Amino acid sequence: MSTPITTTGRVPVVPVSEREQPSLAGIPMLVLGVVLLGGGIALLTASKSVSPAPGIIVLVAAVLAVKGLTPISPGQARVVALFGRYLGTVRTTGLRWVNPFTTRQRVSTRIRNHETQTLKVNDADGNPIEMAAVVVWQVEDTAKSVYSVEDARDFVTTQAETAVRHIAGHYPYDSRGLDRISLRDSADEVTSQLSSELSQRVAAAGVTIIESRITRLSYATEIAQAMLRRQQADAVVAARERLVEGAVGMVRTALRQIAEENLVDLDEERKATMVSNLLVVLCSDQPASPVVNTGTLYQ
Repeated sequence: MSTPITTTGRVPVVPVSEREQPSLAGIPMLVLGVVLLGGGIALLTASKSVSPAPGIIVLVAAVLAVKGLTPISPGQARVVALFGRYLGTVRTTGLRWVNPFTTRQRVSTRIRNHETQTLKVNDADGNPIEMAAVVVWQVEDTAKSVYSVEDARDFVTTQAETAVRHIAGHYPYDSRGLDRISLRDSADEVTSQLSSELSQRVAAAGVTIIESRITRLSYATEIAQAMLRRQQADAVVAARERLVEGAVGMVRTALRQIAEENLVDLDEERKATMVSNLLVVLCSDQPASPVVNTGTLYQ
């Protein structure tokens, strides 16, 4: 059974959360701006004998109408702020119009991949290993991604590497036949733990983790050959154990059939000799050389 990995430290208090910012359709405002611009120019042209104030006012209104236009592409959002105060986020795509005196910061809401560098870390047994992971993430709360961290992409990059190091130090590289979770033998559970821990780490930035996968896992070069020899030795031992287990089963079956069919009456000494010969034949790496006994069974 596995225990969930929890991160330490205090989760920062986020002052803002995303809310919707009302906006108007941009095309009518664009038309209005063009009309006001033409009207202002016409008033200024005709104001040679009168005050140019009306034409200037109309031109200023045209500029404000155009300045409030905000194009929003699919997969993007605009974080709107007025004099440093967060007003809301516009997610409606197309040409929109908002207060022209606001700042509108573009935030990508597309799904993005990040692959960590190959990190050299120690597993739970202290063995140096090389490990890398790919993280699929997306900005869910645009307000937090803008105001809670300096740069959401750099924040995810740093936290992903930190989570990979933590996961690698929490589990051994392999289970070595024991009933325990390991990085190599329990990939699904390890990646689930990685996603869970990473989600906790990046929640303050308004980021959601869609998926994470380990892309590289190997022993470090300085111990790779030694670990390979150990794995080969473990494989040979396991194969021998399986071979002996099968041979013992075959010998047991042979003795039972001989006794049931009364083929020959063997005493305990001859049974032991027969068992020894059968095990040698079945477990040997080389083909057995038969010896023909021309005497009796006891000679």
